[in-house]
Amino acid sequence: MRLRCVVLDDYQQVAAEAADWAPVRDRVEVVSLAEHLDSEDALGRALFDADIVVTLRERVAFSGSLIARLPRLKLIVASGMRNSVIDYAAAEAHGVTVCGTASSSTPPVELTWALLLGLARGLVEESNGLRAGGPWQRTVGADLHGRRLGLLGLGKIGSRVARIGLAFGMEVSAWSQNLTRERADEVGVRLAPSTEDLLATSDFVSVHLALGDRTRGLLGAAELALLQPTAYLVNTSRAAIVDQDALLAALREGRIAGAGVDVFDIEPLPAGHPMRTAPRLLATPHLGYVTRDNYATYYGQAVEAIQAFCEGAPVRRLP
Repeated sequence: MRLRCVVLDDYQQVAAEAADWAPVRDRVEVVSLAEHLDSEDALGRALFDADIVVTLRERVAFSGSLIARLPRLKLIVASGMRNSVIDYAAAEAHGVTVCGTASSSTPPVELTWALLLGLARGLVEESNGLRAGGPWQRTVGADLHGRRLGLLGLGKIGSRVARIGLAFGMEVSAWSQNLTRERADEVGVRLAPSTEDLLATSDFVSVHLALGDRTRGLLGAAELALLQPTAYLVNTSRAAIVDQDALLAALREGRIAGAGVDVFDIEPLPAGHPMRTAPRLLATPHLGYVTRDNYATYYGQAVEAIQAFCEGAPVRRLP
């Protein structure tokens, strides 16, 4: 009897093309779901007869109660090597193996700069105006050269964003709770003495922190109020690091020049969500890691994980 593998959240229906599934086709039936399932009941029904589930990033939470509802589940393959929404203890208790894949930091770095540049030069507004036959030139762009880029986080992604900022001729500063002067000097950036200093003195602020107890809600109304009226905020990390209501208020009231956001408190974003219509907002539907090469890695290594599991030798086990 062939095992049943369900690929979740295959929005673009590319999982079958992104990798060669031939190595497991004789043992595994692969079913891909394009629609996001946003409730445990819906997931319980869709995955009830699944032996294997492939899930992208942290889009779907595998709680203990959900895992208990899936009697045939034996393997979860999650893209990336860190996933905070899987109950690993419950998985182990129910005999479910969890494996991960590699994930490149290049795509989120590139998207960060796409958002930042799009904001600085008003690309969406200018393009829409041109196509609609509107006024020739509507905006006056914000310069990058000589301006300050403030980075919250200087890890694998933040440091690469910093180097691109330096290449643009920007002054770059960074802050995080564990950032040392030695690390800042290594990347060639200024170590900000505090979050408040970074926010108050930066023309562009970009968030590159992991979500945890210390970073959840890090940027609330008081912190956003420190930003200059001409400043831009970019968040391609996690929505919960920035208070969403406070951000919406700052955008609506014109207290910051704009924001570029790729992450949201609810994903996919509901049709009536205020983020869809907020002024001064350049928003993308969590595209940070969505590129051909990254998908080839995710699904290619998912195939490897399934094959290894079937052969009794799981690879890249999590946590």
